[in-house]
Amino acid sequence: MMNFFLSFIDQPAIVVGIMALIGLIALKKPLSKIVTGTFKTIIGFVIFQLASGAISDSLNVLGPAFESAFHLQGVVPTNEAVIALVQKNFGTQMALIMALGFIVNILIARFTSLKYVFLTGHHMLFMAGLLAAILSVLGFNGTELIVVGSLLLGATMVITPAVVQPFYRKVTGSDTVAMGHFNGLTYVIAASVSKLVGNKEHSTEDINVPEGLSFFKDNVISTAVVMILIFVITLHLASSAVALKLSGGTDVTVFAIMSAFRFTAGFVMVLQGVRMMLAEIVPAFKGISEKIVPNAVPALDCPVIFPFAPNAVIIGFLASLVGAVVSFIILPFVGLPVLIPGLIPAFFVGAAAGVLANAQGGLRGTIIGCFVNGLILNTIPAFLLPLLASLGYANSTFGDADFAFTGIVVGNIGKAFSKGGIYALIVIIAIVFAALTIKSKSKNSKQVSE
Repeated sequence: MMNFFLSFIDQPAIVVGIMALIGLIALKKPLSKIVTGTFKTIIGFVIFQLASGAISDSLNVLGPAFESAFHLQGVVPTNEAVIALVQKNFGTQMALIMALGFIVNILIARFTSLKYVFLTGHHMLFMAGLLAAILSVLGFNGTELIVVGSLLLGATMVITPAVVQPFYRKVTGSDTVAMGHFNGLTYVIAASVSKLVGNKEHSTEDINVPEGLSFFKDNVISTAVVMILIFVITLHLASSAVALKLSGGTDVTVFAIMSAFRFTAGFVMVLQGVRMMLAEIVPAFKGISEKIVPNAVPALDCPVIFPFAPNAVIIGFLASLVGAVVSFIILPFVGLPVLIPGLIPAFFVGAAAGVLANAQGGLRGTIIGCFVNGLILNTIPAFLLPLLASLGYANSTFGDADFAFTGIVVGNIGKAFSKGGIYALIVIIAIVFAALTIKSKSKNSKQVSE
């Protein structure tokens, strides 16, 4: 029974589908609509997952070629690698923290002014694993470990969407959806830098293209062309042994071109899956908003924002990759571990940061803001690496900024102040949530009286 439960909640598509189901039932929709809405939400999410997998597979091919082509050596920040190690030691605790953390998230959304419900399952799991590992070394175990981990996870699942939402709202024009992706730190910084240095009147989506190259106006074609250039150049610069191993005997140029097309197909599928999922889950969330969590806002994975500015997706990725490479060059000179830019976080985080930055500062702001995004994205995990090494996870670190930031904060507070410091942190977070709620209610009351 426990295995079924843990396996069940480990399926993000099912978790999102259940939320749609609850919302549709709360709205008292007819059975046909409940079944249709729930299934389409799940299928849309599965399409999105398959598409993300296709993109990741292509980047996993490009990664070794990139390292060989540019002679890079060091640690590649990878969430999955760390979690695979953590799961061996804390698998049950991690799953329980994830499940109870989601309940804490719902309770915070129900009783405070922070109405975000975090629905990105794999990021919930990764953060649960990070907290389980760090808290255990700080002396937490058993029920205490699970309870404290759940409280911290639930709070983090609300804080990240909340800090990003002002920038997210600029893109979507409403509060119907939020960012459910643990990179709030760099998203906010990238968008803020873009606003400071850019000009939102000159959008990435309004790039002037000569008539002879008008096919570039189609973001699918422009994505394919850019990725073909990247794959072909990188694979040809890589050593012949690496290129042949990756291509499996296929001509390297043909393999590079087809890899770029697979990446582009994944990108198109992401856009389609997101549109399909949003068409169902946003209306369904009205039921949750009305009956369970008033004004609930679903916080969904970062590709949900891609359709709002497809050109910014590619520009954000490329600018972030450049920033990450610059970080790689700088790190040895400042005494930090050398991190090789991870192409998967560079793409997904860079792309989302690009869309957010474009809404604040247009093309110029997107390029500069996402360069900063890549710089930070590849630098902050270097500060977490020594801490993870002290926990027994040498040569591994997370690839997303919020994991690194949370790990650094919780780990260092625990080291400095022991368990008492962690409990004090939870109390401070609760006080901040309460203060924000009181302020929100006061503001609403004032508006009503006026």
